[in-house]
Formats: sequence, structure tokens, C-alpha cells
Amino acid sequence: MATAEFEKTDILKLADQDGQFRRKVSQFRNFISSDPSSPFPAEKDRYVVYINLGCPWAHRVNILLHLKGLTSVIPIIIVDCQLVPNGWSFTGDDYSATADPLYGFKYLRDLYLKADLEYTGRYTVPCLWDKKNETIISNESSEILRMLYSEFDAFVPEDRRESVKPLLPKHLQKEIEEMNEWVYNTVNNGVYKTGFATTQEAYDEHLHVLFASLDRLEKHLEQPGHSPFLFGEHITEADIRLFTTMIRFDAAYVTIFKCNLKMIRYEYPRLHDWLRRVYWDEGEESNCGAFKKTTHFDCAPNAIIPAGPLHNILLP
Repeated sequence: MATAEFEKTDILKLADQDGQFRRKVSQFRNFISSDPSSPFPAEKDRYVVYINLGCPWAHRVNILLHLKGLTSVIPIIIVDCQLVPNGWSFTGDDYSATADPLYGFKYLRDLYLKADLEYTGRYTVPCLWDKKNETIISNESSEILRMLYSEFDAFVPEDRRESVKPLLPKHLQKEIEEMNEWVYNTVNNGVYKTGFATTQEAYDEHLHVLFASLDRLEKHLEQPGHSPFLFGEHITEADIRLFTTMIRFDAAYVTIFKCNLKMIRYEYPRLHDWLRRVYWDEGEESNCGAFKKTTHFDCAPNAIIPAGPLHNILLP
């Protein structure tokens, strides 16, 4: 494809002119259904998901596939962790293939343009691809997360199905969705609003909102019924969505994104305990360590892995 076709989007431009980082709405919003007559029915080996191991949004989907035992149903294709001007690439580094195994592409952007030649958005992961129709189902992590565990239940081992061990129990659905909303806006995306701000005003605004929400999470974990996981005895969707930000907080966001008012390991004892518990759980609740085995501290910008901070938050 001609170089000119890729000059529509400056993928490295982050903040708007007022200094605020505003995440763009994902443009591919199809939905896989368990209904065999739907345009995109749940089927084995029809779909693949593109991720990079360092991305918190892609990490959500990686956890889910391991947690539910779906990695043999929906294969994972890994791109390099280093973002270059042409977007995510296949280099053979950071566990990635040397080329896209489906089409031989060198860049994820080629896949986006195969789905829509007029596409002008960002080339993001996770990206759920339909091999049959050769199109992108979705590049919105929260929607991919939910469709995988709700619509592929028939492919999940019986003891991990939603009817047995739900990630979104009906009696907790309202509370979980309310938490998902404010955690996304102020924590998951809040670290980016803070770190990508280009004015002092924007930085100050989002930094204090972020830490107010961390304070709120700490108080949530103090309440009866909110341990050992966010909503009691079992892992829910809320734990997955929060974990991928918290596991990166002290090691990355405190320094790189200047989210440095407090650290999880020192100022948030209950949140710290929750994080360690989720990470180290290698029992039935996490399907033998779905959180730990999908966390890769060896994927870092410029391949330089930070030595600190001390002490290690992940010591059992």
C-alpha cells in the first residue's frame, strides 16, 4: 500500500491543543453472538485477537482468554511492544511473530486498512479479527472482554462457565458496572489523562481526580463483602479491568506518567493486598494463574527494564 495512505493520521499525537488527552472512540463496534444465525456467530477457530503484551487494554483480553480457557478457541497473535511511527509491528521481538501469520503483514495498520481502506483512526490493540469475513469485529477492549465471556460460554470448560462462575453475577451487575464506569474514566484512562497532559492545568486536574479514585477504591476494600476480591469471594469483571492498571502503577505510571502523589505499596495497604492476591493466585479461582502468566514486566520501552522500585510489590 502506498505511503500516502498512511499519512491521514498522526498516531503519535496524544493531547489536544488545550493540553487535554481525550481518548478517541473505537470505530469498530461489531459484536459476536452465541446465536448461530447472527452475522458474527461464536465459532471455534474463526476469530483471532491481536495484542501486545505491554498494553493494559490488551492485557484485559489476554487475562480473560486464559481465565476462561479460551486460548485454543480464539488464538492470540502478538505484536511488538515498541510503538513506532507506523504503529504496532511484527519484528520477532517481545514475543511477536516476524510477520502477521495470516497475511504476512509487517504492521498492524495493514490489517486495519484491509478491513477498511478509508480508515483514519489509530491502529490499536486489542483487535479482534474475523478470518471468515476478513474484517475487524472490535477494537474496544471492554466490549471484546464481555463478548468473549458471554458469547463463547459453550466453548468454556464447564467449571468455568458463566452459569457456574460468572464474571458478571446478576445480583452484582449494577454495582460492577457502576464501578467499571468511574474506574475507567478516572483510573484506567485517568493515568493517561495525567501522563499525556501538556499543560499544568490539565495535569493537576486529572492527577487529583486519579488519586481521589484510588482513595475511593481503598475505602471500598474496607467494606464487608469486598474481600478477598473487589466484590467478594470470586473474581469478577471489575477485578480484571482494575488489575491491568494497578499492576503497572508503581513501576510505570508513578514515574513515566508523573502519577506520583502516592504509591500503591506504601499508601494503599488494602489495594496493595488485593493486587498481590490477584497476581499470585494460582488456584482454581484464577485458572492456575491467569493474571500472573499474562503479566510481562520484560516488555518495556526501548527494551530497558527498570530496576525498581523497592520493595518488590509482588513478593508473596
